[in-house]
Amino acid sequence: MQFLSDSHGCAGWDGEMAARIRAFDWNRTELGNIEAWPRSLCSAVQLLLASPLPMVMLWGRAGYMIYNDAYSVFAGGRHPYLLGAPVELGWPEVADFNRHVVDTCLAGGTLSYRNKDLVLLRDGIPEEVWLDLFYSPVADDDGKPAGVMAMVVETTERVISERRRQEAEDAYRADNERVRLALNAGALLGSFVWDVKANTLSGDERFARTFSFPSEQNLTDLPTDLAGSRVHPDDRSWVKEQVDKSVSTGVPFNAEYRVLRPDGSYLWVQASGCCEFNEQGEPFRFPGVLIDIHERKIAEESLLKFTRNLEQRVADEVEARLAAEEQLRQSQKLEAIGGLTGGVAHDFNNLLQVIAGNLHLLARHEPDNANVQRRVTASIAAVERGAKLSSQLLAFARRQPLSPAVCNPQQIFEGVGELLQRALGETIQIEVGVPQDSWNINVDRNQLENAILNLAINARDAMQGEGTIELSAENVTLDRKFCAGKGLIPGDFVRVAVADTGAGMTPEVLEQAFEPFFTTKADGQGTGLGLSMVFGFVKQSGGHIDISSVVGQGTRVQLFFPRSLRALPDESTLRDSAGRGGHETILVVEDNEAVRSTAVELLREEGYQVLTAANGDQAMQMLLEGVTVDLIFTDVVMPGLIKSSDLAAWAKVQNPPVTVLFTSGHTRDIISRNHQLNPDTFLLTKPYGPHALTQMIRTVLSG
Repeated sequence: MQFLSDSHGCAGWDGEMAARIRAFDWNRTELGNIEAWPRSLCSAVQLLLASPLPMVMLWGRAGYMIYNDAYSVFAGGRHPYLLGAPVELGWPEVADFNRHVVDTCLAGGTLSYRNKDLVLLRDGIPEEVWLDLFYSPVADDDGKPAGVMAMVVETTERVISERRRQEAEDAYRADNERVRLALNAGALLGSFVWDVKANTLSGDERFARTFSFPSEQNLTDLPTDLAGSRVHPDDRSWVKEQVDKSVSTGVPFNAEYRVLRPDGSYLWVQASGCCEFNEQGEPFRFPGVLIDIHERKIAEESLLKFTRNLEQRVADEVEARLAAEEQLRQSQKLEAIGGLTGGVAHDFNNLLQVIAGNLHLLARHEPDNANVQRRVTASIAAVERGAKLSSQLLAFARRQPLSPAVCNPQQIFEGVGELLQRALGETIQIEVGVPQDSWNINVDRNQLENAILNLAINARDAMQGEGTIELSAENVTLDRKFCAGKGLIPGDFVRVAVADTGAGMTPEVLEQAFEPFFTTKADGQGTGLGLSMVFGFVKQSGGHIDISSVVGQGTRVQLFFPRSLRALPDESTLRDSAGRGGHETILVVEDNEAVRSTAVELLREEGYQVLTAANGDQAMQMLLEGVTVDLIFTDVVMPGLIKSSDLAAWAKVQNPPVTVLFTSGHTRDIISRNHQLNPDTFLLTKPYGPHALTQMIRTVLSG
């Protein structure tokens, strides 16, 4: 019998799972060869493959899993190795629940659940999900229950939306109570309703009078821009922030602000309301009221003896807005350049790895040929310079893979002090200032040290090799005004500064300082990527960089990093493992044959047992067939159905887990989020040399 040999026009019979079911070796299970399956089982499989809803069949007492394309999406990182697996091994976190399902249905019973709350590890991390589940027995050719047909409908978004709606209703009732109290107190200034989708505003007569709308204005169509113009300029951003927060989260809206009166004075009001959401969880209606709090606010201001200068505040606001617009323009220009440089660096790294690998092999094969060794040494040095250039391009483009960890500026300055003195020379004096209670930050320590070194070298060159460089760190709290237009959230930050007393920069040079390949140095003395790299690293770390300079007085570069409340890690756990080489078994997964052969030969010379696979599909097939390895060394980007992230997800759920070491010229965010690596993700960046490869392999295996 040719099972699923013809789709007969049914997309599900010719989809991904249909192909996987045909290709799977069912002889490893109790189902046996697919060509010998009973007709009842074949019919049931065709039924679930044709269904657009997620469906899975659990066959036999063990519950061997056969599922359709929709269920593969629901399974997340567990797909595709759930296929043919017993259900209790496929979903070990809910094994007891699934055993009850199988036992009940094989006894002829049925089960159904509405919004069943379960905790699943679909992508290696626990997540709470809600599901509609329906289970029924599947008969064999003799009409006896032999399996379970399960229909799985995820309702997580609907449950969360319903909770949000309920919270909004509760908040709305609370607002109504405040309205009643305000009416009793005689302080109500009017009510309003904002139609969020149509962006129209309506209100009663008191509301219209409060905002000085014309008397002939239609109360069901009040101009929103006119209402916004009546709000005090100092309060507009705050009011908008509170409105956006209520619309996005459903929390009650409460804001105190000033409204312009016809005589030019301002009235303090309190606006209270709550955003209402439809059944799809979308905001559609925003009712609220205005309450007069002018006397209370005047009393508070008198008590605090606080005098406001309105004209000065307006001038400051306009100046800050113009500065934010200019900064946004510069950021957009640098972002466009960064997209281009990141792509170039990615392709460049792959070329360099092939060149470097073959050079190292040539050097090993001709150890006594002095001419070959000399030329290989010169070529490898050129490759290393190219790799450094590529790394700087990725840093500027904010596409370098970072490994952030909690650290303290005191540690950073202690670690970089000796390196700075060697790099800058004896004629440069370094003054360091760090408070004893400096806050912690969460950054890639190596990249921060490299950034400080680049800034210090620039400072040395600006002082022509003689003078004092001030290196400092300070705890600062940034307000909304400073953070406007910089992509920062107001709060606590650590400011790291590098200052010199050199020649300084003109405004024209300062404007181009962060652009890649821009340099004021003579030809051959710099690539123009130093400040660009620092800029990209700081932005990628969630921080901000600010540079100020005056011609003849020097330059000051300030790096702002968000404060981390996490404790410093135990240094004893970070010590490198001693020794080189080993006897472990390593599976090398690399689609580039030249790169793969180079890595294999090197690892075998170090004593490792090495297996190879040209892509993720071959690697997963080997692993599922029982091949035992101590480490998977895989390229990040490869062709085929199985991705490197799939291999990592499989390795993570094994007992014991199998360690994975990634390698790539550019991760493309496949194994990272915003190019920030998780603490348990190991990456060896291309191009790498023999020492870097063996050291990283040893570190990962020993860790």
